[in-house]
Amino acid sequence: MRHIEMPAQLAQKLGEALRDAPDLHRAIVACLDGVTVSGVSVPEDQADGLYDHVRTALDPAQDAALIQRLEALDPAFLTAVIRYGLGHAPIPHAAAIRADLARVAVAPVMRPDPNGTASLPLPSDRAGMPAFSDRAFDAWFTGQRAPDLPANQPLYGYGLYGEQRSIYMADQYRDASGPEPRSRHLGIDIFAPAGTMVCAPLPGRMHRVAYNADPLDYGHTVILEHRTAEGLSFWTLYGHLGAPLPGLAEGAEIAIGQDLAPLGDWHENGGWAPHLHVQIITSLLTQTGGNFFGVGHDSLWSVWSDISPDPNLILRLPDAVFGR
Repeated sequence: MRHIEMPAQLAQKLGEALRDAPDLHRAIVACLDGVTVSGVSVPEDQADGLYDHVRTALDPAQDAALIQRLEALDPAFLTAVIRYGLGHAPIPHAAAIRADLARVAVAPVMRPDPNGTASLPLPSDRAGMPAFSDRAFDAWFTGQRAPDLPANQPLYGYGLYGEQRSIYMADQYRDASGPEPRSRHLGIDIFAPAGTMVCAPLPGRMHRVAYNADPLDYGHTVILEHRTAEGLSFWTLYGHLGAPLPGLAEGAEIAIGQDLAPLGDWHENGGWAPHLHVQIITSLLTQTGGNFFGVGHDSLWSVWSDISPDPNLILRLPDAVFGR
């Protein structure tokens, strides 16, 4: 495969493919797949600059509608899609982060420790189970406890990573890229009684403490920043919490195993049955606040799973808790 210098005509070609495209992401992948099939290789540094070249090539008058759509999207995510379309890893350092996480020491993310605690897999299409956003879920979940499970021992339920969920088919989970909703879950959910303590599985630094108040959002949220042994930054997100513990200011050092916050109840966690959403993030893209995408497009799972790999890298739970 031969390398080329970034040609202006490639940016022009991509801009033309995006003009009037119903789905911008699919148009990017289809256009750039044609480039790689033709035996042309675009180096990574030039792939990283292609989105800016496209924006420069657009005509403010002729392409006003497209520019408005692009401005509503995360440009770093579009670059990840471009990288994927050109045959590169969507996030350059994601593989190194995953390799590091596979070998570091971790602490339990909740107390009591999920390992060894009674558990129940909760695929969202489980027969007879109310939706996680239905208040009837609490009584149903309590009814799943084994009769011989001591009253002082919790039952944890596990929502699945990578699962496509019908609740995310709503317009709230669509954006200016096109009609496809972000419907595949980027975290693992651990259902447990409100007030269960959430702990840091890795040492790091408090990146953001936030309250995401929209219905079916995260409610109280904590994002920690970590570094690999090679100095690569990555983040972990903990959503649907109660109020974080006093003293957890942004920038504070966080010890492995340190208490972060109790699990939140319905009124404070975004309107869900009490549970923890835990997620790994290899790139925050251009998101600077206390929120991050918790679900991704099914057609771009190769991109989203590079941005947010399986949290079981740090939870280290047996397959049985997920029904596998």
